[in-house]
Amino acid sequence: QVRLVESGGGLVQPGGSLRLSCAASGTIFSPNVMGWYRQAPGKQRELVAQITSDGGANYADSVVGRFTISRDNAKNTVYLQMNSLERDDTADYYCHYQSRRVVYPTPKTYWGQGTQVTVSS
Repeated sequence: QVRLVESGGGLVQPGGSLRLSCAASGTIFSPNVMGWYRQAPGKQRELVAQITSDGGANYADSVVGRFTISRDNAKNTVYLQMNSLERDDTADYYCHYQSRRVVYPTPKTYWGQGTQVTVSS
């Protein structure tokens, strides 16, 4: 079992910055992937960014050049630095973890409790 605790959300003006953190505890396997999905009112859930345990990262097209994901494997913690925030970034952000061990059935995805990001003037 894996527990994810995320923090760092809040209210920020357009053009501002926030940094989200997500700390994993429990039985952590390598390789694995961690990252964030987000969901805004009236919109579909979308993958924002994710990063593997060896450092490979990918991003949604809408955040490329503005967001940076990183991780500290010693702390089992992932960070999402969000710069040049826009109103369309307003959403609930949910951290996730999934083992990438080659086993059957496919390992379960674990989710954090969510953190609110509001970008408004």
